[in-house]
Amino acid sequence: MSRKENVLIIGAGLCGSLLALRLAQRGYKVTVYEKRPDVRVANFSSGRSINLALSDRGLKAMEMVGIAEKVIPLCIPMYGRLMHDIHGDTFASNYSGRDDEYINSISRGGLNGLLLTEAEKHENVTLHFNKKCISVDIEEAKASFKCYLNKEEFTVNADVIFGADGAGSVLRKNYYLEKKFLFSYSQNYLTHGYKELEIPANKDGSHKISSAHLHIWPRGEYMLIALPNLDGSFTVTLFLSYEEGEYNFNNLTTPEKVTEFFSTQFPDALELIPEIHAEFFNNPTGALGTIKCSPWSYKGKTLLMGDAAHAIVPFYGQGMNASFEDVVVFDQVLEQHRGDWETTLKAYQKVRKEDTDAIADLAIDNYYEMRDHVANSIFKQKRKLEMDLEKGFPEDYFSKYSMVTFNEKMNYAKAMKIGRAQDKALLNLITEDEISTESNLKEILKQVQRETNEILQEDKVAGLK
Repeated sequence: MSRKENVLIIGAGLCGSLLALRLAQRGYKVTVYEKRPDVRVANFSSGRSINLALSDRGLKAMEMVGIAEKVIPLCIPMYGRLMHDIHGDTFASNYSGRDDEYINSISRGGLNGLLLTEAEKHENVTLHFNKKCISVDIEEAKASFKCYLNKEEFTVNADVIFGADGAGSVLRKNYYLEKKFLFSYSQNYLTHGYKELEIPANKDGSHKISSAHLHIWPRGEYMLIALPNLDGSFTVTLFLSYEEGEYNFNNLTTPEKVTEFFSTQFPDALELIPEIHAEFFNNPTGALGTIKCSPWSYKGKTLLMGDAAHAIVPFYGQGMNASFEDVVVFDQVLEQHRGDWETTLKAYQKVRKEDTDAIADLAIDNYYEMRDHVANSIFKQKRKLEMDLEKGFPEDYFSKYSMVTFNEKMNYAKAMKIGRAQDKALLNLITEDEISTESNLKEILKQVQRETNEILQEDKVAGLK
């Protein structure tokens, strides 16, 4: 590929800004258009999560572009979940039995701003904000935009266009509207939405509750989670049905009803959120959906990436990490096929699609686990055994969560396949009273490995992936 070729990226969010930085490092001329104001000078969230979980796959991407040492100071390590029951009692559940495995709470805006700044250091990168993409001509590889500031419309030509414009991607919309090829697309929503609230910092800037944990208030039909921020606050997210159950977004319409809901279901959290009414009624309610589509590219001229290709629900903390890993995988494919955009784009999807489908399914699984199962006695026993096995045999046992979150060398699809079989093996052995937390740990490991291999073999015979 000629390094003089013009690359157009639609979207300057986390995926688009990382892609711009990496392509700039490779010497391509990159132009980025973003419909929102510059996150570095404007304070906005548009209903999107304020902070996110950064783990090993995302950090690998930061290392690839050489800015990991600048990202780490933006992070707050979270070593596990801290569960809050309805009585205000808590219990901790680490993410791993290995001490060096944890996830990081990080500001979306802070990280996005850093990526934009690093990209803009390259003379071959140009960033444009307040420019909304209104259509893409996929045959001619040109995109039309409207400037929010002067209302003018204009068209930009490119050699290749990347749609990193999120779940509402304009490029993806043009794929199915133009009907120039067979395009498969699905968008499935949960019956629950989310709303963000805040636990403010103490007067001295310290955190009111442990900053070393991701806090969860599981209640079956709904839940709260809270992630720490560097300023001592916590971003709290309420997950609640739109219209089902005794309490839902449609019937929490008065301050009295909101107070009743929180005081009966989350009494300890209510004490920590002084502006509960203002935040509940002023902050937007966001939807939770999964997007899958295929193909991602068209004639070597356009490519969907990140949420535009595979938006997922946030319950595995892998949305951002998966999008960052997209760029890592694309970079590897680009290295192999430089000189031919069409081969590069097709090869990228062939390598990547199965994994993005897998993490989408895993995220749905984890939604029900976090909401319904984390306080279950059998689940607690399973987690204790997993922690003991990881601690006792750190080279031989990896839980599904560890494989997905901390093993960036294992792809999502493989982690899902092995992890699901392993979970089934553990639960079978526990419910059949063949093992317990008091059993010999080495014997437990052998039993779990044997049962897991049998399940994997059964799945293979049945033709299951």
